[in-house]
Amino acid sequence: MVDTMALLPPFARSARAPRTVALPVVRLTADDEVLLDVPDDRLGPALVAAGQGEYARAAELLAATRASAAWELRDRYVRRLAAFARSRPEWFDSWRTATPDDPDQLLVAAQLAVTRVWDSPARVELLRELNPLITAAARGDGRDPVPWRLALDHARGSLAGHTYFGELWEAAVRRAPLHYGCHVAALRYLAASWQGSHRECFDFAGRAAQDAPAGSLIQALPARAALGYLTDGGGAEVPHARLDAAADRAITLSASFAAADPWPAEIRNKLVYVLVRLERWADALEQVRLIGPYATSFPWSRETDDPLGRFLEIRQEIVRRAASPHPRSGHAGRARSGGH
Repeated sequence: MVDTMALLPPFARSARAPRTVALPVVRLTADDEVLLDVPDDRLGPALVAAGQGEYARAAELLAATRASAAWELRDRYVRRLAAFARSRPEWFDSWRTATPDDPDQLLVAAQLAVTRVWDSPARVELLRELNPLITAAARGDGRDPVPWRLALDHARGSLAGHTYFGELWEAAVRRAPLHYGCHVAALRYLAASWQGSHRECFDFAGRAAQDAPAGSLIQALPARAALGYLTDGGGAEVPHARLDAAADRAITLSASFAAADPWPAEIRNKLVYVLVRLERWADALEQVRLIGPYATSFPWSRETDDPLGRFLEIRQEIVRRAASPHPRSGHAGRARSGGH
């Protein structure tokens, strides 16, 4: 097999009687105040306007992310706007008609097209027909890595070979070496269910996190690799210590953000999933406290059509387990291939 890494640069108990361990009181957001996939205060007005058939707010929002090179925000907004356009297309159809060469509109159009065909049995063939759309989006702004993240996803879905994927990867990291979305796209390509293996995923994620600044979202990449491993049934391929180290790195990153902030909610929800699977209940409890009211569909949608309900159910279990006399925390838990 081609070396894909070459393509991807880089309580103690009393002897007399058991002791009750006193845990700090953690106040969580009430169940009826937890919301799913809440947009931030910039995306929210754009979605409201789109719901009324107006595209100007969305166009201004994406133009601002491009002008300020806010690539992580741009990536999130493009995904959310494309998802909204899939169910409510009128505003987006008006945008395409009014400004057919707008680079922001072209990017949303390409994301929307890929999303629409992804679950089709004929995905490989249909994705290959979308090459012109991906190319048009990439030509919109030479600095923008988001079209290249989309191109990486497109290559994975169309079963592109390692050499071609490596060329796309190099083009992406030239534009933004620390773009989280591009790294996640590469991680997905390496995943065992596609072209690589879990060990390759952890090697890639670990090296990227080691080279990234402390506050970079790349620090969450090993935990993303752990999530993929744990949801793929686990196995003996990745040592437990490596899973714990990945979770620890993401915990440190999470602590650098304010509590109840929608921006890190996606990372914190995934981290909770990993910590639950590792049975690190006290650590998971701290993360649900930090999440506050901001639940996200993924990863809970992997298990149910009611991701919010599943998040609240898991949260209740975390509280119960963490309140037990000897909650597992730190590195005491074991990953299991079943359950959560």
